[in-house]
Amino acid sequence: MTYQSRRTADAVIIGAGSIGVPLAFHLANRGLKTIVIEREASIGQGSNKRAIGGIRATHSDPAKIKLCQRSIAVFSTWKEMYSEDIEWYRGGYCFVAYRDEEATLIKQVVSEQRGYGLNIRWLDRSALLDYVPDLNPADLIGGSFSPDDGSASPLLAIQAFLCQAKRAGAEFVLNESVTGILQDGKAVRGVMTDRAEYETPLVINCAGAWAAQIASFVGIDLPVKPDAHEAAVTEPVAHFLDPMIVDIQPTLGSSNFYFYQHATGQVFFCLTPAPNQWGFQNEETSEFLPMACRRLLKVMPRLSGLRVRRTWRGLYPMTPDGSPLVGWAGGLEGFFQAAGMCGQGFMLGPGLAEMISRMILGEMTSDDKKIAEKFSPYRKFAGEEKLK
Repeated sequence: MTYQSRRTADAVIIGAGSIGVPLAFHLANRGLKTIVIEREASIGQGSNKRAIGGIRATHSDPAKIKLCQRSIAVFSTWKEMYSEDIEWYRGGYCFVAYRDEEATLIKQVVSEQRGYGLNIRWLDRSALLDYVPDLNPADLIGGSFSPDDGSASPLLAIQAFLCQAKRAGAEFVLNESVTGILQDGKAVRGVMTDRAEYETPLVINCAGAWAAQIASFVGIDLPVKPDAHEAAVTEPVAHFLDPMIVDIQPTLGSSNFYFYQHATGQVFFCLTPAPNQWGFQNEETSEFLPMACRRLLKVMPRLSGLRVRRTWRGLYPMTPDGSPLVGWAGGLEGFFQAAGMCGQGFMLGPGLAEMISRMILGEMTSDDKKIAEKFSPYRKFAGEEKLK
């Protein structure tokens, strides 16, 4: 295909989602002519709009802890900084234990998390019910509570980042599909789409569940596979619940379950399917709602009268060990991978985008270097995070 005109940029980001849009903001803010290419008609149409909005630093991986602490600082001050309401609410997170197995694991992780400086503690049954009185008390042992975590609207947040990125000079090209990466020997020289050609020395793969397809254009076998998850939202009701409740007890058909009440009153809930639902299917299933509602009512019986407004299905871009793939492609100058967020792209996005901008500009901190080593696309995949 021959194009009548070619456009130039300092950086081209592929994918306008939870990582690509904040990254465009930071790169444009640092003076790079940045173009974001998105195959959908608007931003955030992949996994971002399907996120339920939870934001926590209470991971068991210190790399994710550091990044999400920064993300929380960004989310929690966004309205103050930019006068844009993204519905941030600091309600906290609570991992509950109804069996000794979960209690032992959560206590162990809490001890490790406190060692990383997190504000989190284990609460026994009585103390936990003081914070969350609507939990089912039968067989409840206790749980962790992290008051600094929270939630925000993925739709409002990505739109807010879009506005700031555009003000900084970033350009967003929609309704274009990338069909190839142009190379000059062992260096990137541009991106080809079904409509145009873009000359650039820097291409950043932020394509989410489709990142492996983008990487294949340069001969890289990127270990990212889409895993379908379902979620639901209820009608809005008066505020009664602060933290996100996470039940990590495995049951038939699901490995964990979580729910919270958003700042606008709706209750969002989601479960992790077991076994994994590999592939790009995003249609809702008939199995999800009965399974999820059983888990919901077992943990919080009070919710039996709530009416579900809708359900939906989204894709988690999974890696073999549940951690992102972030770094330069070996043997190809100018190709950067930012993929495999494993369903945590929304909460990682602001902190990770800042770090990637420093990596690209050669301004990495000592913490950045440790995180980059942990998230290297060329690491050995061994084990998984304890609290995924």
